[in-house]
Amino acid sequence: RRSRPSFSSKLKDMQSFFGLNRTGSLNPDTLAVMTTPRCGVSDVEDYSHRRGNRWKKNIITYSVGRYTSDLPVNTVDAQVASALDAWAKASPLTFQRSYSHQADIMVEFVGNEHGDSFPFDGPDGTLAHAFGPGEGIGGDVHFDEAEAWTAGFKGFNLYVVATHEFGHALGLKHSQNPDSVMYPTYKNRKTQNLLSSEDIMNINTLYGPRDKSGSYFPVSYKDTCNPDLTFDAVTTVGEAIFFFRDKYLWIKHNNQNDIKEGPISNFMPKIDCQIDAAYWVPQRSTAYLFNGTNFWTVKGSQVKGRAKNIRNLGFPSWVQQIDAAVHIHKTVHTLFFTQHQYWRYNEHNKTMNDSSPRNISDDFPEINGPISAAIYKDGSLHFFVGSDVYKYDVKQKEIIGADKTTSWLGC
Repeated sequence: RRSRPSFSSKLKDMQSFFGLNRTGSLNPDTLAVMTTPRCGVSDVEDYSHRRGNRWKKNIITYSVGRYTSDLPVNTVDAQVASALDAWAKASPLTFQRSYSHQADIMVEFVGNEHGDSFPFDGPDGTLAHAFGPGEGIGGDVHFDEAEAWTAGFKGFNLYVVATHEFGHALGLKHSQNPDSVMYPTYKNRKTQNLLSSEDIMNINTLYGPRDKSGSYFPVSYKDTCNPDLTFDAVTTVGEAIFFFRDKYLWIKHNNQNDIKEGPISNFMPKIDCQIDAAYWVPQRSTAYLFNGTNFWTVKGSQVKGRAKNIRNLGFPSWVQQIDAAVHIHKTVHTLFFTQHQYWRYNEHNKTMNDSSPRNISDDFPEINGPISAAIYKDGSLHFFVGSDVYKYDVKQKEIIGADKTTSWLGC
């Protein structure tokens, strides 16, 4: 019969996991790691593993039960959906919202004792824990309600923690790589492209690649008319419309039936990355392209100078990514959308509006779901939400039309 490991040997295992000296004693470095806010899934138990069980299906249901009082319900829903979408984009998995207590993944914000034999410990300790795939409690994710949950970076970013915990719910274990989203201690991370190459490789090992080519970022789109096609950014540029997806670009001219397409770098050689948001200011004949906290100024196909930081536009440091941007030339304002909020920027004065940010749901009440792109065309705003496009009347605050993204490419 195997004897139970001593405290010292377990401590050495944990020290090895975090790259510390294997002393077997509670030295300052070890104590610092132990007191860092973290996931509640045991590091020591799983330190040598990268993956475990898997779901035996690719369509997985989820439900949000008890909510946190720190954030609006729609914000929690959006953060949870975005965290699951990060894994969906890297795998063949599809996540469907359910309102049943029988969903595969039950998400809840709970207190110390909450019925699973793993009580939480109050603020700044264990942030959350999850159970691997399986029946009953398998796949469930619990967040400690005692923590300060945010959609920014002042407390604990729900999207970052949820992405980590959903990794466990899908069968992934902790990683020793600090760049991995599955690293056990909490870090303020850029929310753009949160999954590391290791995370993508590990989820692919469990469930297979996202598409037949096995590529997380496809270099071409042979099936432009796929009804599930989504865009990362869309903008008018003169008489043309530019559609961005991953590192790919479609250019559609209003008076022409043919569409130019190819890698972004074919059209703008200085840019070899995904574009998160884009907009066009006709008075300057200038486009602005965003990636993470950087943006480029583009005239024609010429990228002017080096990338600048979005702090130059007046964004605070906790804004790490622009989801969508649109310029309304009649008001000389540009709207920037970041998660559940939006910002209004005066292009003439080059200042951010004093009332920014505002909640998207307050001023655009019928737009549900994360906005991935937006353009102003023919006197109306058009919001790209998933594979749907909504024509929006700003004065009436209502949707006046809807179609699919593929219809904009002539499908």
